[in-house]
Amino acid sequence: MDARGQAPNNNTSLLSEIYQESGEKIQNCYQCQKCSAGCPLNFTMDILPNQLFRHIQYGHRDKVLSSNTIWLCASCHTCSTRCPNQIDIAKVMDNLRAIAHRTGAKSGDKNISLFHRFFLSLTKYTGRTWEPGFALYELMSGGLGGFMGWGLKAFLRGRMGIFPGFKGGAEFRNLFKEVGKGGAR
Repeated sequence: MDARGQAPNNNTSLLSEIYQESGEKIQNCYQCQKCSAGCPLNFTMDILPNQLFRHIQYGHRDKVLSSNTIWLCASCHTCSTRCPNQIDIAKVMDNLRAIAHRTGAKSGDKNISLFHRFFLSLTKYTGRTWEPGFALYELMSGGLGGFMGWGLKAFLRGRMGIFPGFKGGAEFRNLFKEVGKGGAR
């Protein structure tokens, strides 16, 4: 409760937190919907990017941080280039993922954040993705899905190894350390 006996306004805290971390002014979004119309992944999202920004403006912190949208964003920057207010929407999505991770917010679909964490970790240590990693992810997420079909074929044809290559792993680990220290984002 504040001095007037009112509950704190989450709208201001989420807006200011995003502004402090990204420098982006979400309040400038006037819902033109160009970001959502241009997004190549809009069909997979539970909340479209412009709707997500409106929820941020209204202070719906839990709804925003638990949405699948922030985890599904591919950071292709199509939305950012289409924004008439020059809001770097992809950068905001990245910051929202960081806030969700830091605060322990869970997405509606547990496999989305699992996928994100799993492949970031894999890339961090090997410097690249590794196809058999898909099998490990599938096991962790509850099944082997379609991997067994195409994965076995690729292995038998010599197009996929059992062990990951480590080309560039040291460079990626250094990048992760820099970001962990508050360096480049």
